[in-house]
Amino acid sequence: MAKKKSVSIIYKCSNCNCTQPRWLGRCTECGEWNTFEEHIVGNTASALPYGRIPESSERITPVPLASVSPMECDRISAGNKEFDRVLGGGATKRSAILIGGEPGIGKSTLLLQTASSIQTRGKALYISGEETASQIRARADRLKINLENIDILCTLRLDDIVHALNSFNPVCVIIDSIQTVYSAEAGAVPGTVNQLKFCSNELISWVKERDSILFLSAHITKDGMIAGPKSLEHMVDTVISFERNSDDVRFLRAQKNRFGSIDELGIFSMSEKGLLAVEDPSAMFITQREGSLPSGIAIVPVFEGSRVFMVEIQALTVPAKASIARVFSEKIESARVSRIAAVLEKKSGLKLSEYDIYVNVAGGVRLTESAIDLALAAALYSARTDLPCPEATALAGEISLAGEIRPVNRLKQRIKTAQSLGFNSIFAPEKSDDTVFVNDIKSLIKELFAK
Repeated sequence: MAKKKSVSIIYKCSNCNCTQPRWLGRCTECGEWNTFEEHIVGNTASALPYGRIPESSERITPVPLASVSPMECDRISAGNKEFDRVLGGGATKRSAILIGGEPGIGKSTLLLQTASSIQTRGKALYISGEETASQIRARADRLKINLENIDILCTLRLDDIVHALNSFNPVCVIIDSIQTVYSAEAGAVPGTVNQLKFCSNELISWVKERDSILFLSAHITKDGMIAGPKSLEHMVDTVISFERNSDDVRFLRAQKNRFGSIDELGIFSMSEKGLLAVEDPSAMFITQREGSLPSGIAIVPVFEGSRVFMVEIQALTVPAKASIARVFSEKIESARVSRIAAVLEKKSGLKLSEYDIYVNVAGGVRLTESAIDLALAAALYSARTDLPCPEATALAGEISLAGEIRPVNRLKQRIKTAQSLGFNSIFAPEKSDDTVFVNDIKSLIKELFAK
């Protein structure tokens, strides 16, 4: 008699949970395409990852919430103040941090520098599935990193990684990258949805039971999103995106953070010594010019976490070559640009619907807050009329569909930063000695371009 298998593979639809014994391109129940995912099922301990005890034999009882000690999260510095700022003050023990970015942006460099800083608190284990040990050693020598307490493991197998974790018990675990890790229990092909979930769950479970920190490097898609299932981002504690502009400046921003704010922005410069924190980024998003300000330029003080940056918005309008005008904007949402242009055309009578609109942000930073509306409207009006904004002028305010200018939060801090950088004229919807009061589009145009 043939021995009955304790483990089998089924394919389940991620949309309706329909199961099939083999993979199908289209679900027979809901009709969706490419939704079947590989799953491993079994009813013995051998079907469980690494021989864990079945859930039926584990007895976990609830405890009163009042009896739980509200211990403050123990944090470890990542060795870079900008990285610590984005993490919320440092990396929290028993946490999993997912970092995504395009190839060559500096993820491996940042993680190697982090391992060098954290290794003073214990052993750091760097696990690479993409590079050889000699390549990583060459990078470490170029960055002049202390290698005293850093171990390297170049493998793709999850079994080897778990064995090394249990043997070394490191305080910092770096996986570069998670898409390369695979386990035979989750299928034969690395990088699949099932592999990512299975391997990530094993690594996160190991870290949660110990005073360690897990860093996961991740690939991204052509749209800039982290490759793989969205559930991977739900499993980790922190999700960080790595961005760049056309220069050697890098931006680090948290998309999710259970131990801190997601509003902070980390700014680095790439050099021969690796990623270095930018010491004074307050005015790095303003173009240094000789002579008068050209048309189509407006300055806005924006908040990124706890800091204020003076950012230059650039606009250009040209007659539309096609029958339909278009908006080209990467760093500011195109829908916001179209909305401000429509309000400006309605309330000022300035024709913009027959023009192609190009909008850019100096320095390559992405702007999302509503306080940029006023500066965006001024830049569009200036570009269309070829009238430059006055020198040393900053604008902050939100514009409604009725053309009214609404106040923004923390205006006093914005004004203080602007004045410290030499901006003596701040347009805002607030009456004070430090501002030029504007309450709608018409008053903005009258006060800003009267001369």
